[in-house]
Amino acid sequence: MEKSTFIGIVLGLAAVLVGMVLKGAPLYNLANPAAFMIIIVGTFASLFIGFPMNEILKFPTLLKLTFISPKLVSRQELISMFADWASITRREGLLALEAKVEEIEDPFLKNGMRMVIDGNDQDFVRDVLLEDISAMEERHKAGALLFTQAGTYAPTLGVLGAVVGLIAALSDMSDMTKLAHAIAGAFIATLLGIFTGYVLWHPIANKLKRISKRESQIKLMMVEGLLSIQSGVSTIAINQKLSVYLSPKERLQMQESKEGKLIEQEA
Repeated sequence: MEKSTFIGIVLGLAAVLVGMVLKGAPLYNLANPAAFMIIIVGTFASLFIGFPMNEILKFPTLLKLTFISPKLVSRQELISMFADWASITRREGLLALEAKVEEIEDPFLKNGMRMVIDGNDQDFVRDVLLEDISAMEERHKAGALLFTQAGTYAPTLGVLGAVVGLIAALSDMSDMTKLAHAIAGAFIATLLGIFTGYVLWHPIANKLKRISKRESQIKLMMVEGLLSIQSGVSTIAINQKLSVYLSPKERLQMQESKEGKLIEQEA
């Protein structure tokens, strides 16, 4: 579960609501159906116009990803896995890994391992896997763009909502009290547009990009690991090669873990 999304939404709502209270703005003004209609429905109407239906239908799935991140194998686990496979390959050859293929859960890694075991040329394996990653990144980019555009449309629609509200307010200026309330209500549309645009849609688009980047890095590690195994490199070499994808802190933790296992074996 992606806790940061929940925390961000709660803090965003709290910032606006508490801020309104501190400024003396009554919260009941937020109950403005017209503003919600113009901003929320208007934003989705713009998305329907700007994107094909097959991409619009992915909206709920993409939104879910920001709350429940996809399960990805950890970098440390990958390094350990490839080190074991490298050791087996150097002792028994590539065909010895055939028994390991069915144990692999990740479709990308499984496909790459099969290509390596089948004896395909290294350049061919690299090209196929990198094209797969590129296609994935394009799909993810299209998904993030959906929310980026929603974040662009919403604030502008907020201005439109304010204009509509002001037209309604200024159409009858006989009662100044009603006029003041009407003008206040008109600006609720602007508030809602800016809030949804810059507190929801743009941050969600950014989070989707970060998730995509993380998945791409994991897949690139898999490519390097598979090509290293195909080349027959040593366990030490594959550890050094894949460790570049780890942060200094993660490298230190991995080193300490290895030292701990050696101490246990000696004991």
